[in-house]
Amino acid sequence: MSQTQESVREDGIIASVSGPVVTARDLDARMNDVVYVGDEGLMGEVIEIEGDITTIQVYEETSGVGPGEPVENTGDPLTVDLGPGLLDTIYDGVQRPLDVLEEKMGSPYLDRGVDAPGIELDKEWGFEPEVSEGDVVEPGDVVGVVEETVTIDHKVMVPPDFEGGEVSEAHSGDFTVTDTVVTLDNGEEIQMRQEWPVREARPSETKKTPRTPLVSGQRILDGLFPIAKGGTAAIPGPFGSGKTVTQHQLAKYADADIIVYVGCGERGNEMTEVIDDFPELEDPSTGNPLMARTSLIANTSNMPVAARESCVYTGITIAEFYRDMGYDVALMADSTSRWAEAMREISSRLEEMPGEEGYPAYLAARLSQFYERAGYFENINGTEGSVSAIGAVSPPGGDFSEPVTQNTLRIVKTFWALDADLAERRHFPSINWNESYSLYTDQLDPWFQENVADDWPEERQWAVDVLDEESELQEIVQLVGKDALPEDQQLTLDVAKYLREAYLQQNAFHPVDTYCPPQKTYLMLTTIHTYNDEAFKALQAGVPVEEIIDVEALPRINRIGVQEDYEEYVAELKDEITEQLRELY
Repeated sequence: MSQTQESVREDGIIASVSGPVVTARDLDARMNDVVYVGDEGLMGEVIEIEGDITTIQVYEETSGVGPGEPVENTGDPLTVDLGPGLLDTIYDGVQRPLDVLEEKMGSPYLDRGVDAPGIELDKEWGFEPEVSEGDVVEPGDVVGVVEETVTIDHKVMVPPDFEGGEVSEAHSGDFTVTDTVVTLDNGEEIQMRQEWPVREARPSETKKTPRTPLVSGQRILDGLFPIAKGGTAAIPGPFGSGKTVTQHQLAKYADADIIVYVGCGERGNEMTEVIDDFPELEDPSTGNPLMARTSLIANTSNMPVAARESCVYTGITIAEFYRDMGYDVALMADSTSRWAEAMREISSRLEEMPGEEGYPAYLAARLSQFYERAGYFENINGTEGSVSAIGAVSPPGGDFSEPVTQNTLRIVKTFWALDADLAERRHFPSINWNESYSLYTDQLDPWFQENVADDWPEERQWAVDVLDEESELQEIVQLVGKDALPEDQQLTLDVAKYLREAYLQQNAFHPVDTYCPPQKTYLMLTTIHTYNDEAFKALQAGVPVEEIIDVEALPRINRIGVQEDYEEYVAELKDEITEQLRELY
C-alpha cells in the first residue's frame, strides 16, 4: 500500500545529542536537507540516515538541547543567497550577515537560533537591463547590470537551472532583489537574487589551462613560485611563521577582481585584525576601499565546530557566482586544517572508522572536492572567469608529514612552505625557497616574457641555481668555516646573501616595499645578477674576494625594495657596481 501524503511526518523528535551531532526519530528527510533543531530552532544539516534514525550536524552550540524536542525539516539543502550585496559584507559560516545579527540582538553576543537572509531583501538597487523585448536568453546569460559597489558592477544573470526563452518584459529602475526585473515568454521570472546549494559546483562550459599569473606583488611568489589565475596553492607552516600575514598580503594586493576571505576556525584576534584592517585599506589598483571588492566569512575557533565544515563551501559558491559574471576571483581559506579538524570531530561522533591520525578516511576526497572547484573556466554564457584557491594549512608543530598537508600537496600545484627557522631569524615572508615549488612556471613564462622581460625564465633559473648552490655550501661552512672555502665559492655565498636579504625578504609593513610590481622584481634580480657577473670577472682578473665583497655600492642593493623611483635608482646602481668593480683591476 502506497504511503499517503497525510501519513508522512515532516517533523521529527530528538533522540540523542552528542556535541554538534544530534539524532532524530521519525524525520522525513533526505541527505543534506537543512533542518531546525530543538525549541530554539538551531540550524543543522542531515549527514546520515539509517532506518528511522536521522543524524544531523548542528551549526550552533547545542548545550541545553535535549531528547524529545522537535526537529523541523525545510526540505532544501544548505543554500546561499546570491545577488547584489554580497560584497563589503561580513558573514558567519552559514552566510548570516554578522552586522545584521548584531543589530537584531542589540549586542555583539548572538543568541542561538537567530537568523537573517544572506542579502538584504528590502534594499533597492538601480537595475539597468541589457536585454530588450523579443531577445532570446539562455541559462547564465546577463540580462542587466547593478552598480554593487564603487568598484564592481554586478551582472544579473538567468539562473543556471532556468530553461531560458524569449524576453517578454524588461524593467528599468530601482528594485529589491526579490522583485521581477525580466519576464520570459514561458512564464519564468528573473530576479536579482538566486539561491544555490553550497555543495554543488555551479555549471560551466569548459575548464581551461590557466596562462595568466595571479600577480601578488610579493617577490618570492611572483619571481620564483608563481600561481596562475585559476590555480591552487597551499601555505603550510607552524604557528607564528606568517601564514595569516601572507594571506592578508595576497588578499590586499593580488590582481583579482574579487576577494573572498574565509576565516575557517582561526583565532578571534586574527579575524578581528582582518575585520578592523580591511575596511580602512585602499585598493592599490583603483584607490577605492578594499572591502568594495571583498566578501569576508568569519568563522572563528570558538564558534560551533560544524559551521567550519560549511564555511569553505559557502565561500567557494560565492566565488563561483562572481566567476560566472566573468570576474577573476581569489579565495583565501585560513585554514583548511581547522576545517579538517571539524570533519574529524564530526566523524568520531558518528563512530566512523578513523583513518590516519584520526581523520576520516574520506579526507582526501573532501579536499579534492574543494580544490577542484577552482580553475580558469569558459562559463555557460560565453564569458571567461577564474577562481584561484589559496589554502593555509596549520600542521601541528610544523610537521609537513601529517595527513592534511600531505593530502593537500597531492592536489595543489603551488606549494609555499613556511619555515619556523626563517621566522625566528626575522626573515619574512618566511617561505623556504628550497622546499617550495610551483608547477605553473612553464605555462606562465610566456606571459612574463611578453609583459615584463624576454629573459625572465633565465633570470629566475639563475637565482634558483645560486640558492641551491648556497644550500649545499652551507653544510660545508658549518663544518670547516667560510674562510676554508675556495674564493669562487665564497663569492657565490655573498651573491646568495643579497638574493636572500634584498630579493627574498620583503617588508609587509613598509608603504613602498609591501607591494613589488613584476617589473621591479625583475630589475632587482638583474641588479644582483650584474654584481655576480662583474664580481666573477674581477676574481678571474686576480682581485682578492675580500676587496670584491667590500665594494662601496653593494649595500645599496638592499635598499632597492623601498625605492619608489626604482628604475632610475637601479640604472645608477648597476653602473656604480660595474664601475667600482672594474676599477679594482
